[in-house]
Amino acid sequence: MTTTYSVSGLSCEHCVRSVTEEVAEVPGVEGVEVDLASGRMVVRGEGVEDDAIRAAVDEAGYALVP
Repeated sequence: MTTTYSVSGLSCEHCVRSVTEEVAEVPGVEGVEVDLASGRMVVRGEGVEDDAIRAAVDEAGYALVP
C-alpha cells in the first residue's frame, strides 16, 4: 500500500533526511520518499498506521499537513 502525505516545514536536504530516517523506523514501513520542492512524502508498507507516521514526523521536528 502506498500513502501520500504533505509535510510542513521542510526547507533543506537535512530536513528531508531527518523525516525519512524517522519514518523509515516505523514498523511496517518498506520505503519512504520525501520531495523537498513539493513537501510531499510517499510511504510504502503494509499495516502502517497514520498516527505512527504522524508521530515519527513530529519526532523529526516537522508536521503533517491535514
